[in-house]
Amino acid sequence: MRERLEKLAGKVQRAHRYEWLWEPLESDPGFLLRAMFGAKTVYLDGQLVVGFIAKDEPWRGMLVCTEHAHHGALLVDFPELSPHPVLAKWLYLPESADSFERTATRLVELARRRDPRIGITPKSKKRRNEKPKGKVKVRVS
Repeated sequence: MRERLEKLAGKVQRAHRYEWLWEPLESDPGFLLRAMFGAKTVYLDGQLVVGFIAKDEPWRGMLVCTEHAHHGALLVDFPELSPHPVLAKWLYLPESADSFERTATRLVELARRRDPRIGITPKSKKRRNEKPKGKVKVRVS
């Protein structure tokens, strides 16, 4: 175990391509950064607000976690956004957008100010060993 830890300690961890975008949020007491499906996701006060993913299109840019009811208002304010081609429940700002840096910075600032259009409350995960609630049917032979 110690040998493995020493090997890990010797490795240099590369910075994420979009780390500069979530850095202003790191001092927020409600900030939490998690990895999800190859993305870095930002939570503020328990709400999933944005995700950053640096793979090939359509997985290269910023995901704005929002309810469908807020898509229209956000699209008016940020025409560079569009529903993600795979995760249509969230809006997507591709890195290839001409205004990526400016728009991504503005969206992060809105999330920091707790704009009600940005953020979703994640569903709680069920534990694998947790038994279903309710009546249990028993078959008697």
